[in-house]
Amino acid sequence: MAVTIEDLYRNYGVLADAKENLSQHKDAYQVILDGVKGGPKEKRLAAQFIPKFFSSFPELADAAINAQLDLCEDDDVSIRRQAIKELPRFATGENILKVADILTQLLQTDDTAEFNQVNVSLISIFKIDAKGTLGGLFSQILQGEDIVRERAIKFLSTKLKTLPEDVMTKEVEEYVFAETKKVLEDVTGEEFVLLMRLVSGLRVLQTVNGRQQLVELVVEQAFLEQALNPADPDTVDRLLQCTRQALPLFSKNVHSTRFVTYFCEHVLPNLSTLTSPVAELDIQLEVLKLLAEMSPYCGDMDKLEANVNMLFTKLLEFMPLPPEEVENGENSASEEPKLQFSYVECLLFSFHQLGKKLPDFLLDKVDAERLKDFKIRLQYFARGLQVYIRQLRVALQGKTGDALKTEENKIKVVALKITNNINVLIKDLFHNPPSFKSTVTLSWKPVQKAEAVAPKRPSSEEMGPGASMKKQIPPQPRRDARQIYNPPSGKYSASIGNFSYAPLPEDDGEVHHSLVCRLSGCTQRIPLHTSAII
Repeated sequence: MAVTIEDLYRNYGVLADAKENLSQHKDAYQVILDGVKGGPKEKRLAAQFIPKFFSSFPELADAAINAQLDLCEDDDVSIRRQAIKELPRFATGENILKVADILTQLLQTDDTAEFNQVNVSLISIFKIDAKGTLGGLFSQILQGEDIVRERAIKFLSTKLKTLPEDVMTKEVEEYVFAETKKVLEDVTGEEFVLLMRLVSGLRVLQTVNGRQQLVELVVEQAFLEQALNPADPDTVDRLLQCTRQALPLFSKNVHSTRFVTYFCEHVLPNLSTLTSPVAELDIQLEVLKLLAEMSPYCGDMDKLEANVNMLFTKLLEFMPLPPEEVENGENSASEEPKLQFSYVECLLFSFHQLGKKLPDFLLDKVDAERLKDFKIRLQYFARGLQVYIRQLRVALQGKTGDALKTEENKIKVVALKITNNINVLIKDLFHNPPSFKSTVTLSWKPVQKAEAVAPKRPSSEEMGPGASMKKQIPPQPRRDARQIYNPPSGKYSASIGNFSYAPLPEDDGEVHHSLVCRLSGCTQRIPLHTSAII
């Protein structure tokens, strides 16, 4: 005979009144368990009553959990939500792993309200036993169905960082890292990005040693011990994705040497033959930008001279010789060479960074004929640069606020940043001997604001007798050093094969245009051509 609403309330009353003698009323609890076989109303009541007395009947623990699980899989979504809401009450002792496993499987639901309830319940049991809950989640990530694995990884990457320190203890975070390394042995590109986001946020890894461990994880994924196949878009994609994940980890203490070495030895020689993972991506510029961002954090290299020479060779390829002149002084060529500013900024910056480690490269490591050729190219490029900088400054003069936020002016502002950077670096190389002391911020990176330091008041001894203590006026910035509006640059997101591009904090694709200058054809219309990218 089916259990009715009245039966459930009557037996609930028996159990509620029993107090210390609850264990003697096993039959009453069994009636409540049988409520899962009733109609919708009986099931909703059973979903609430079963967990309330669960701990008093250990011999019926498995039957109670299975009964609640039946309700979690009911056809009626309102019954499922009620049952899921009550599941954390079963998360005691050895049951925590089983409850976490069940809730992780329930993440596959397509009902938004039900999915949100699963998330809330998982967070609840985290606060009961974080390590046990993680055991259930990682068990499903390693062995569960694809949809469950995908959603469990997303849950971890988004929710763990919201949990307080008393939940995410050092021991718990170390467990997360250990289990994540197991998962990383076989992951898709999207999973790799999410898992790196997860472990990068762990407090236990916010040390030099911790960041170095994270870099080691990325190195394993990047396959830096293998030669690059430039014709395979998946291989190229993997390298780009791994490098993007490693970039935020590099510092003066955590070096980018292995990545920079790999780019110099395997990527630059194949730059022109790289297969882009997505059609609209300028793969050459993407690679050069990554190399430029890594180069300041490069440590000691085994083959420094060879790698600097590779950068120097590639730089020459993007710095054209001036056109030959005929007897009447006119150019013999029908067109002036293109000046590809974006590529040159990246290569010149990388060469400048590695050149600091080998300052005599241009003096002792390059033969006289090649050095002469380089200086000719450098001078020609510098002349074109000055023309373009003047035109950009005229075009932007007097523009502020919203006027600088138009798409056209955003491009001009970025163009001015690029050309100014190149100008500073070229001036360093024109020194005799070449200097590597100047500092620039790459055009696509946000400008780092230096903290203002109050000027020191001179002592009476420094001022001399009879001098008055007048208020010091700080020096005004030079006209050519005024701050240029820094437009929002942005993220690029695409995917191919098993890897996808993660959103980048400083590059959202809003300003991704082409810039080329011809010495004889520069005008104030920007962009002029489409051979180089800002």
